[in-house]
Amino acid sequence: MSSPAPEEPSPRLQQLEAEASRRGLLLRLQLGRPLGLAWSLRVGVARRGDPADPAAPLLLLGDLKGWALPTPAGLRLDTMRVQGEHTAAVGPLIWAATFAWALEATPCRQATLLAIRDGEQQHRRLVRYFRQLGFAPLRELGAGAADLAPRLIWGGSGLLMRGDCAEGLARSARRLVLA
Repeated sequence: MSSPAPEEPSPRLQQLEAEASRRGLLLRLQLGRPLGLAWSLRVGVARRGDPADPAAPLLLLGDLKGWALPTPAGLRLDTMRVQGEHTAAVGPLIWAATFAWALEATPCRQATLLAIRDGEQQHRRLVRYFRQLGFAPLRELGAGAADLAPRLIWGGSGLLMRGDCAEGLARSARRLVLA
């Protein structure tokens, strides 16, 4: 019986920035720490409008917003958008950078997000996508009184999901290699 192949080590944030640059993309994290209690986070990927002109304006291709509390399950991911060219690389870069940052700079080891229920078909697509990143269902946020506070925080109803940051980084890195 053969032993499983050793896994590739997960990339660090600095390596992800270098990979983005190699692809002609710019990966940046914008962090804040209002009141010193939690981090606000925005991860963005952009490219120059004219790659040959270093003064050309940047075009945002995708970004993710979230926040992190200083606890192992404190990473909360909110809004992600990907648009335009290079989408096969942009999403995995954003996810990988987010998880790498959490693992390198915070005590967060798990991330929570909401697969929002805007429409049934879109909701199923989101759940499938988040499962591919390693997220698993926690509970439904609906119209019950106990769901009011979380719905205000998350901005709607849907399926609350949680994933392991190290697993999410590894899965994102594998998708990035294929992009």
